[in-house]
Amino acid sequence: MKSYRKELWFEIPRRRGFVNITHTLLDCVRESGIKEGLLLCNAMHITASVFINDDESGLHHDFEVWLEKLAPEKPYSQYKHNGFEDNADAHLKRTIMGREVVVAITDGKLDLGPWEQVFYGEFDGMRKKRVLVKIIGE
Repeated sequence: MKSYRKELWFEIPRRRGFVNITHTLLDCVRESGIKEGLLLCNAMHITASVFINDDESGLHHDFEVWLEKLAPEKPYSQYKHNGFEDNADAHLKRTIMGREVVVAITDGKLDLGPWEQVFYGEFDGMRKKRVLVKIIGE
C-alpha cells in the first residue's frame, strides 16, 4: 500500500467564503500515483470546513444565509467564547458544515456523484489556514 500527504494553504480575504478544491484534489490523486484507494481531506483549523455539495452560486448564497440564521456573527456578546476573540459563530458554523470528507479513488479518479464537488469553507478568514490531504491505496 502507498501513502501520500500534502498540505494545502488558503487565505480567504473575507470573513467567510467557499472555494471549490475538487481540481486541486484531482491533482493530488495524479501526483500520488494511487489508482485504487481513499482520499481524506480535512481542515486543520477549528473555524474552517471541508464538505461535498453542488457548485452552484445560489446554493452557496443559501448556505451563507442559513448558517447566519443558525449562528449569527453579531452581536458578539451573545457568545461566552467571545471574551478574547469574536469568532464563536465560526466554530459553530464549522461544526454544522463538517471537518472532513473521505472520497473513494477508482481507476485513478475521485469517485464522486454527478454533481458532487469538494469545497473548502472558511468562517473566520483573513489569515492563512491549512488543509490536509492524505491518500492511501495502491
